[in-house]
Amino acid sequence: MNTSKTRSTLHAGLLLLTALATHGQAAVKPNILFILTDDLGINQIGAYGDTPIRTPNLDRLAANGILFTQAYSGNTVCSPSRVSLFTGRDGRLMTNNSNTVELDKLDVTFGHVLKHAGYDTALFGKYSIGSQMGVTDPLAMGFDTWFGMYSILEGHRQYPQILWRDGQKLRIEENEGGKKGAYAQRLFTDEAIHYIKEDRENPFFVMLSYSSPHAELAAPEKFVTPYHGELPKKPYTGMSTGSPSDKYAWYYPEAVDHPHATLAGMVTALDSYVGEIVNVLEDKGIADNTLIFFTSDNGPHDEGGADPEFFQASAPYKGMKRDLYDGGIHVPMILHWPAAIKKSRTDDTPWAFADVLPTFADLSGVNLNTVPRVKTNGLSIAPLLNDQPDPLPERILYWEFGKQAGDPNSGIVGEVFQAARKGKWKAVRYGVDGPVELYDLGTDPGETEELSGQHPEVHRELSELLDQYKD
Repeated sequence: MNTSKTRSTLHAGLLLLTALATHGQAAVKPNILFILTDDLGINQIGAYGDTPIRTPNLDRLAANGILFTQAYSGNTVCSPSRVSLFTGRDGRLMTNNSNTVELDKLDVTFGHVLKHAGYDTALFGKYSIGSQMGVTDPLAMGFDTWFGMYSILEGHRQYPQILWRDGQKLRIEENEGGKKGAYAQRLFTDEAIHYIKEDRENPFFVMLSYSSPHAELAAPEKFVTPYHGELPKKPYTGMSTGSPSDKYAWYYPEAVDHPHATLAGMVTALDSYVGEIVNVLEDKGIADNTLIFFTSDNGPHDEGGADPEFFQASAPYKGMKRDLYDGGIHVPMILHWPAAIKKSRTDDTPWAFADVLPTFADLSGVNLNTVPRVKTNGLSIAPLLNDQPDPLPERILYWEFGKQAGDPNSGIVGEVFQAARKGKWKAVRYGVDGPVELYDLGTDPGETEELSGQHPEVHRELSELLDQYKD
């Protein structure tokens, strides 16, 4: 951990808290609501561009907060992206960058950090990064309470038959026997609303981790039906014909008549649920000093009948989930915090999931040098979270992905992909012995023109970095 960098960003965070107190805010430490969606493309939200999907509540948050245009996930698939988010480490500090990774028993998460600051902490929704109960489950990783999906494969079901509460397995009888009576995202939202409504002396940290719009494609009909007449019907057969319709059909065997409309309805459902939560914050009188993050764990998927090309889900970027081109890791990031952000803006500062933990430390007044075992190479973005933002120092962002061989959930790592970004320059390598591609994201965000020959010095610098971590 860079001590001087930590001190400077901590100072910036404390200045922000002092400024809030000076301007009469009732609470110095903000409540924090971190909303993480699953496989949502950046261009599937109205605030980011051209999409037929309706997201009025998210658009409203963006119109009254900060719309980050250069925010990145921790990886291009679920588990390493979430471990990066929870621990403040990018691929350089992780020993496993495949979808098999889980938290280690000695890891320090942002939940632990916020407990140091006196926060009440809760997690609702998908977890999937710790399978040892009492060792790496949410209660052991900094959360006072949790409700939701425990394992990664549980997160593949929108109408689950099993959920968990504080380590206890729960039957969801409404979904047994093929019934679809309890939609997971609705359940997670209700739990978060109930928690927020409770009276407490401490500020809260709620992580609301939706398992949508990841496949399987399913949502309540009231969200799906309005899109039937607007989007073309392109049925997904799954395993209904006796043969797999695609390589993911074993995981998503149920046929979907209107996959385009269903996926759009899934996103609109999330938008509706976010609107409900914002209304609760406003009714309780705590919306101003509640910092809301809204983002996605990686780029859009093509599983279970989803068609990211139809929606141009990652536009204008190339690629999607499982790519290290920007379409796989360039994610939506909306921040809303009326107490500190009174003038809405679009911000093009590059930053990534590893920066969230040190940001939380700054905003809550925690000096990470005093937290045992913490290990982060992220950078606090607290200097950006006000109406007179200070620029972050230039640095290199890094990603590494161990792609599983054959079956996408085989557990056997095949190829290793790498990417790094410094300023406007992005290097990408598919396979540790593959060529290092170089792109100028400032003029070519779609990574269409390879420039290694025109800029050998930049190419050499980023190639050496990739070589340093390829093993």
